[in-house]
Amino acid sequence: MISLKIKILPIVGALLLTCLFYPFISKGQNKTKDFIWVRSTPEAEGMSPVKLEALKKNLLSKGTKKLLIIRNDKIVSEAFAKGWSDSVAQSGTASLAKALISGMSLNAAIADGYIDADAPACLYIPAWKKSDIKSKITIRQLDTHTSGLEDSEGTDEQMEKLIAQKKDRHMDLPGWKGQFWRKQPDPFTLSRDSAKVLFKPGTGSEYSNPGIAMLNYAVTRSLQNSPYKDIATYLDQRVFSRICIKKNTYSMGYKTSYKVDGLNLIPGWGGATFTADGVARIGRLIKNKGNWQGDQIIDSIVIKQALTIDGTTNSIRTDVLSIADRSDKAGQDPAPVAVLGWFTNSNGSFKSLPRDAFWGAGAGEQLLLVIPSLNIIAVRMGETMNKNTTGESYWKFIESTFFNPVVDAVEASPYPKSDLITAATFAPATEVIRMAEGGDLWPSTWGDDGLMYTAYGDGNGFKPYTEIKLSSGLAVVSGTPPSLKGINIRSSSGERVGQGPAGEKASGMIMIEGKLYMWMRNTGNARLACSTDHGKTWVWADWKLDASFGCPNFVNYGQNNAGAKDDYVYTYSVDDASAYKYADQMVMTRVNKKHIMDQDSYHFFAGYDKAGKPLWSEDIRRRKPIYVNPAKAYRSGMTYDAGLKRYLWCQILPLYGNKEEQGPRFKGGLGIFESANPWGPWKTVFYNREWDIGPGESGSLPTNWMSKDGKTLYYLFSGNDSFSVRKLVLQTK
Repeated sequence: MISLKIKILPIVGALLLTCLFYPFISKGQNKTKDFIWVRSTPEAEGMSPVKLEALKKNLLSKGTKKLLIIRNDKIVSEAFAKGWSDSVAQSGTASLAKALISGMSLNAAIADGYIDADAPACLYIPAWKKSDIKSKITIRQLDTHTSGLEDSEGTDEQMEKLIAQKKDRHMDLPGWKGQFWRKQPDPFTLSRDSAKVLFKPGTGSEYSNPGIAMLNYAVTRSLQNSPYKDIATYLDQRVFSRICIKKNTYSMGYKTSYKVDGLNLIPGWGGATFTADGVARIGRLIKNKGNWQGDQIIDSIVIKQALTIDGTTNSIRTDVLSIADRSDKAGQDPAPVAVLGWFTNSNGSFKSLPRDAFWGAGAGEQLLLVIPSLNIIAVRMGETMNKNTTGESYWKFIESTFFNPVVDAVEASPYPKSDLITAATFAPATEVIRMAEGGDLWPSTWGDDGLMYTAYGDGNGFKPYTEIKLSSGLAVVSGTPPSLKGINIRSSSGERVGQGPAGEKASGMIMIEGKLYMWMRNTGNARLACSTDHGKTWVWADWKLDASFGCPNFVNYGQNNAGAKDDYVYTYSVDDASAYKYADQMVMTRVNKKHIMDQDSYHFFAGYDKAGKPLWSEDIRRRKPIYVNPAKAYRSGMTYDAGLKRYLWCQILPLYGNKEEQGPRFKGGLGIFESANPWGPWKTVFYNREWDIGPGESGSLPTNWMSKDGKTLYYLFSGNDSFSVRKLVLQTK
């Protein structure tokens, strides 16, 4: 019942369940199928009690009636306004019903074989068979708001007029739209016969309550040859009772049904009430891919398909690219991707949310957020929070008020502590060396001549500065901290101009057998260059890494690549086409050092064989992550510490919700991980979500500054928009 801006990704999914009674909270978890939530402390589940408490207070102050935050199947935070505990009152869900009722019934029917997501809707809506345009609408398009079917909301002009007259924005609308909300004669007949189709189905996006009404009609029709004749009976017996949602703890369809064309129709676009527990249980079922306490209620493949764009993994349909905008600007006014029954962040529009996050939402900010990769379920129900005082869009408000604070409260490192390196101590912030003010990035390598070769972005390099700001410039650095000297390398074939995402930038450098190689990002996605004269002139590859690998960097070893693991050169990157989005994971490719400029020689990390050995595939679509940190995988630098015989990987941890507008150059977190192999497994050396100074847009531990025993190092980073260096001392067992 709200007009929401969305982006598209259709899907399928189904859900079925049944349980004999409805428990809520217990000190221990019943091992039978009668699941009970367990209480835990935020600290025990890797979350910040301070941040969760701040979130709770803020939400309660804004009219929240029910709040439930669960991690690892344990309640870490909950709040109920007076008189609103689950045992006393249910809360309205508004358009969250589109997920809880419409989405659940559709996906269950798909799993049971009653209906197909890509079938023509007219197969279930006979009145549409003779319509040239409505006969082309599919079930998927009805559910994902891409059918073109007109919404029942009034125009902006009508809304303003009604508000001025102190009239209801729904009940007092003129024409069939007002009749829809007044239910005269019934909303289903009006949706079927009166709602116009505004564009060719599948070519645009228009949030549509009548579209969901017709989805409910179609699903009900599909059930007529089943033991269940309507959505209410179907969901109760096939789904809700099997996950311990008792019938008297929810209602649906405005507690009304309509007899149309011999069908008992239940509204699924709004009008439902639930307890927070019931909403969370539905989220848990989907998060667990249809499994409930060992009972596979819905086929996991159906659930997987339901949460992807068109029922296929990692697919992007070219016909909806203009709708599902994947640009870097999307985070400024985020819009989710609509799939079957849910919204998702598969396009990364919500910058600080993991890509696997999915949710349902309704007017007044009725919310169910599920993040499988973080094992989080969060429910918020109550009064409208967004009073339109900030000017934020519906989704931007939800992002800043609910999504970001929930994810921001996760503070634990994604990997266990190192059992080799017991402590990591940085020199005081006052001792940080800063040079080349105004430039960032600084990927580096140890040259055959003993010098450090590096590159900077959006700056003028070292003194004497270049006459113009370069998007990508080159430099050479001599000495060991604190005695350092930098000199700019001028190269007409290596320098680039531009600003931010509009300018090409170096993201990785390595020298091998006297040849300098450089990865350049922002080229759609990354391009490789080679210099045989120490950076003065460059030859560019005639190909690109154009899938994933938006910010590639090389694994660096000793001087001129001395001490390399083998004859391969390893490149890693965020698993995203952009260097400006926060990814969920990092990926890797390798190439023989004799064929670095040959695209066909690259192979991608594809997981492990049964013996635990790494697999490599020439097909980038088979890539697997080498590092996972949901919504925190960003820019990084990996080097080999020969003294400790460990790969050290410095990871920038950006703050959530752009707390610091200038980015991690001035404020952010830092993680350092170690492994015996460049592909992991990883263990944590250092992890601080908000470091005492800005960790930089990127950073690394250069091999040319490592002590022989590998315990004294220097962190090179772009903090304060400079060539910044900070001493680091490691302790080992």
